[in-house]
Formats: sequence, structure tokens, C-alpha cells
Amino acid sequence: MNDVGGMHGFGAIDTEDAGATFHHEWEARVFAINRLLLKAGIYNLDEFRDAIERMEPADYLDASYYERWLAGVERLLVEKGITDNV
Repeated sequence: MNDVGGMHGFGAIDTEDAGATFHHEWEARVFAINRLLLKAGIYNLDEFRDAIERMEPADYLDASYYERWLAGVERLLVEKGITDNV
């Protein structure tokens, strides 16, 4: 749904921080939580990618990389019945 391939008008790509893995501590935590949930078999990588791709297009475009990851994790935890409150 949110494949923006071939679309124009998003401006130049900022490569200033291209070497940085995490810009904020919470991003590292989202990364770790996702790895643990994948390893535990709560969901698989295809489900995770699909959850991100099901974000509303405007939300997807407004979100940072790890904000998208967080949205995907939250969606899957609700859909899998692990939590009903995120």
C-alpha cells in the first residue's frame, strides 16, 4: 500500500547521518524488542513488514524509520491478542 517507488517530489535524501544506526535510545529499544518478538515466534518477518505497510499512507510518510517499526510491532501485538492497549 505504501510503496512510494516511482513517485517524485519527496526532496533530496539527507545523507548527513547515514552512518548512524540509532539517533535516539528509544530506537535501539524498538529494534531489540522486535528482535526478541521475532526470535520468540510471536510473529515472523513477513508479518512485521506487512504490518508496517498497512499503516495509513499519511502516517507512513510522516513517520521516521523506527516510528514505522514501532507502529508495526504495536499493530502485531494487538492483532495477536498479546495486548489490547498500546
